[in-house]
Amino acid sequence: MGKLFDELSKDYRLKEGLKTCINCGTCTAICPAAEFYRYDPRKIVDTVQRKDDAEIEALLKSETIWYCGECMSCVTRCPRKNGAGLVIMALRNLSIKMGYFTCSEKGRQVYPLTKALNGNVLNYGYCVHPATFAYADHPESGPVFDWVLKNKEEVYGRLGANYQGKGPGVLRRIPQEDLDELKAIYDVSGGTERLELVEKYSRAKAEEMGMSIEEYTAYTFNHCSPGHLNNEE
Repeated sequence: MGKLFDELSKDYRLKEGLKTCINCGTCTAICPAAEFYRYDPRKIVDTVQRKDDAEIEALLKSETIWYCGECMSCVTRCPRKNGAGLVIMALRNLSIKMGYFTCSEKGRQVYPLTKALNGNVLNYGYCVHPATFAYADHPESGPVFDWVLKNKEEVYGRLGANYQGKGPGVLRRIPQEDLDELKAIYDVSGGTERLELVEKYSRAKAEEMGMSIEEYTAYTFNHCSPGHLNNEE
């Protein structure tokens, strides 16, 4: 048993997700991510159970722990009610804490996602908000949605939304006092510290890669190397 495993063991998600695993492989059989990615949750759980720091460090620096969709299908089918997804959450948490997430392509995507989603929550009160959704970043949304974004006030109004308006309704403007309360929750729960950690390690990685943080954000958001999927040679 090593220091990384000891640190991992402090995470309640490991305690709840890894009780009496018998390595039956049911989690892998039911896992949607395992169908598409080169990803085997049973092997990850097996690695953690060995408590070997070198193997755990390799996991923390790998692409593997970022393939999980956290759908928890594994929990619903495990005969012992373990949760490989919870183990993955604990590994991701430690990877960010140690700064190891920047060692993998999928791990580096934590930065743009963290900036976008948490920025929306703190600034607008929503995880996703039309004001920050750029069609250039999401061409897969199609030309119709591009038109919707360009005419969002009219479109959302016709659909009954209260876009950026006062009072109740979908997409309403969240009062500043409520946004301040959200920020306070981030502060006391460790969310703000997590955002600062992701920012710190990502800026260091951007400098290492010879990029500005803006270039790094765009690159990590858009670039995807071959070799992640099962059907790739």
